[in-house]
Amino acid sequence: MAQRPAFDEIMGHEGVARPELAAVGQWLDATPGDELERRQRAAEHTFRQLGITFAVYGDGETAERIIPFDIVPRVFLPGEWARLSEGLVQRVEAINAFLDDIYGDQHILKDGVLPADLVLGNPQFRPEVAGMKAPHGVRAHICGIDLVRTGPDDFWVLEDNARTPSGVSYMLENREAMLRLCPELFRALRVAAVDSYPDRLLQTMQSVAPRGSGTPPVCVVLTPGHFNSAYYEHSFLADSMGIELVEAADLFVDDDRVWMRTVAGPVQVDVVYRRVDDDFLDPLVFRPDSMLGVPGLIAAYAAGNVAIINAPGNGVADDKAIYSYMPEIVRYYAGGEPKLRNVETWRCREPEALGYVLDHLDEVVVKLVDGSGGYGMLVGPTASRQEIADFRAVLAAEPWRYIAQPTLALSTVPTLAGGGVAPRHVDFRPFVLTGAGGVQVVPGGLTRVALREGSLVVNSSQGGGTKDSFVLLEEPAGLRQTQTMGGMTQSQGGAA
Repeated sequence: MAQRPAFDEIMGHEGVARPELAAVGQWLDATPGDELERRQRAAEHTFRQLGITFAVYGDGETAERIIPFDIVPRVFLPGEWARLSEGLVQRVEAINAFLDDIYGDQHILKDGVLPADLVLGNPQFRPEVAGMKAPHGVRAHICGIDLVRTGPDDFWVLEDNARTPSGVSYMLENREAMLRLCPELFRALRVAAVDSYPDRLLQTMQSVAPRGSGTPPVCVVLTPGHFNSAYYEHSFLADSMGIELVEAADLFVDDDRVWMRTVAGPVQVDVVYRRVDDDFLDPLVFRPDSMLGVPGLIAAYAAGNVAIINAPGNGVADDKAIYSYMPEIVRYYAGGEPKLRNVETWRCREPEALGYVLDHLDEVVVKLVDGSGGYGMLVGPTASRQEIADFRAVLAAEPWRYIAQPTLALSTVPTLAGGGVAPRHVDFRPFVLTGAGGVQVVPGGLTRVALREGSLVVNSSQGGGTKDSFVLLEEPAGLRQTQTMGGMTQSQGGAA
């Protein structure tokens, strides 16, 4: 029997726009393909001018690229977003409780909820910061929780990102492009604004500042420098928040306090939003050869004189083997059932699971437990016999490095591809902020789209693109008659 096509978030299963999203279907029908292409080219031209690029390491011919942008938005209905938000808040609260626990009293390990060696022997677990208290008890201030969808009400968490999740600049720039190029959509739909993200992030940072001096806390963004793949985002966020973008040479530590060099003399820093990996963060504690970190930064953190966003050691929560225990982790700290479901996961470190995966390599997706960017993985249904044979040998040699998951029928969204609009698979990364006042979910996020027909790999490094993500403030009443081009008011664009 033929496999049923994937659920399309706008067109449903039947190829006709879902009734709730008829306005978007009407817009697609009413806008000629060459006009969509013109607008998409205009957006990408703007991105090139702004320098919104990412680095592809090892690709000497095109080391700097823009991430392809697609003009057709993804749309979340109010009820869908409300359910997602509840689940995201619950999950991020559990992640923060888990991190605070494993770097503190380790109750979850003592109670046998998950194997101690999976945490304490994890390469991302940092014993150097064990026992150190994060200011206000928050360790994962910015989380990107990657989600996939398989049906109208079926959302799944694919992985957690609590280290230095990236992509928020694309969320913001994609929205700017859509407001400029497709204003009629914002007149037809009440879309929640995302441009408040920099203000929300700055408020989150200021809320966890360790000292109460009565003056606004001094916050900085610490970047490895302009050769980093996400440097545009680092500079974009610092500029949007109105704070300094610094490199290691701009900071120094004295008397367990962090100081920034300025023309007017040293200024004490309260909060460091670091976009530098743990290994390179402080050469006195981690890699001694690092030129990207600040000597003494961890000592200042241990003394309670600076907040580091996100906290060092958070990478253990991103590990895909730890992910497989997230339902148990959520139950342990939240005291209830998870509101967002995990994808079924086989831990290849377990002999029975390994045996199953080796017998079904052509059916499953296998991933490195600490992998990212779509590297080091096998998508069994699309792999060649030789790729499966090669991966089988690697997996059998080091099974503890891998997990496997079933191949999901990821939802699609209409996408401008190959001269026309066609369904392409998508995933979604919403951004969740946690400060001293609690957790908030930004009403939008980064939709990544696999531009190749049939591909399930959405990562930009593997040829994927991005879409704007509309969160509707009310159920759409249908597409009103509007001119193709024109301005918009704040209420039409949707104030959050």
